Amino acid sequence: MDSDTTETSTRDHGFDLEADLETRERYGLRRTLEPAADVSARTRIDSRERYVFAANNYLGLATDPRVQRAASEAARAVGTGSGASRLITGDTELHRELEDDLAAVKHTDRTLLFSSGYAANVGTIAALDPDVIFSDELNHASIIDGCRLAAAETVVYDHCDAASLAVKLRSRSMDAADDERWLIVTDTVFSMDGDVAPLAAICDLAAQYGAWTLVDEAHATGLYEDGGGIVQRDGLSDSIDVQVGTLSKALASQGGYVAGSDTLVEYLVNEARSFVFSTGLAPPAVGASRTALQIARDGARRASLWENVETLREGLDSVGYRVLGETNVLPVLLGERVDAIELDRRLREQDIVAPVIRPPTVPDGTSRIRVAPMATHSDAAIERCLSAFETAGRDLGLI
Repeated sequence: MDSDTTETSTRDHGFDLEADLETRERYGLRRTLEPAADVSARTRIDSRERYVFAANNYLGLATDPRVQRAASEAARAVGTGSGASRLITGDTELHRELEDDLAAVKHTDRTLLFSSGYAANVGTIAALDPDVIFSDELNHASIIDGCRLAAAETVVYDHCDAASLAVKLRSRSMDAADDERWLIVTDTVFSMDGDVAPLAAICDLAAQYGAWTLVDEAHATGLYEDGGGIVQRDGLSDSIDVQVGTLSKALASQGGYVAGSDTLVEYLVNEARSFVFSTGLAPPAVGASRTALQIARDGARRASLWENVETLREGLDSVGYRVLGETNVLPVLLGERVDAIELDRRLREQDIVAPVIRPPTVPDGTSRIRVAPMATHSDAAIERCLSAFETAGRDLGLI
């Protein structure tokens, strides 16, 4: 072919996003944004007043006047944004005060704030640069992505199964170099199953094989003794190398944190790209989180939450539903996607918002309704939720 000759290609190298969305719609996998007036236990959605059992605002603090006032005062005192990364001009006393408070709760030397829990996980795992990562098969997407960014060999062990982890560690140790760096990573509370990682057994295995441990307390921070998480509940603060968490759930704001030794935090200040190259957390988020943490430590809101959790769990169980887990997250297992979707629709007709969780978020055959009670749900709201589940479940032949 002459070098001056051009040829028109008949191929289409673009992206057919509409076809992908249509495929998702056909298989019941398409996600949509759900408009809501606010994140309180009772709110208006689509011009109707509904009871929300879908938010991670576990202590109901996102609309608490004390928390809102703290956010407003931080905005007036410092500004609505930090203006730069913490390493340039985005560091304030407000940031350091919250970090000190979190360190006290997590029983560590220091903590470091990140722009989100997601950024905390991916930035920390990648910065540690492990050679081998042992990861629970149901870990959060941010942990999975952190493993990918670290470019480490990732060994997946069976969910919440210390025996499976032991087998993986033993097998990998047969070929391991003496200077390999191993990291065991797990959520503490798993948000789709409501179960808890066997942390004590994991710590024992980590000590046996000389590995580090990193745990994500996203769905536990603020809900246990003195506002701590599962690590504090189980008395394992001295046994966990890295504690990650979020400010966006029980602490009613936005952002994430990493808690650990002075050396760990100083290292992350220098090596965690999601910290170094991100604008410092917005002051209103910091102020709100600090006040929310103080309220969580007081204990009254925590007590109200756990009372609501137990009432809902017992009520759902008594009418014939199978409720998974052992925490404040109550996954009602339905199995088939169509059953879960239809139950979600029937609940909404009765003004109960509790989201359907289906594949690929959970494995095939394990579709469920995820019920997330708040400390601020009234007795009437709890009763309304249970009544809706019973009515819809009987109509659909699910119970």
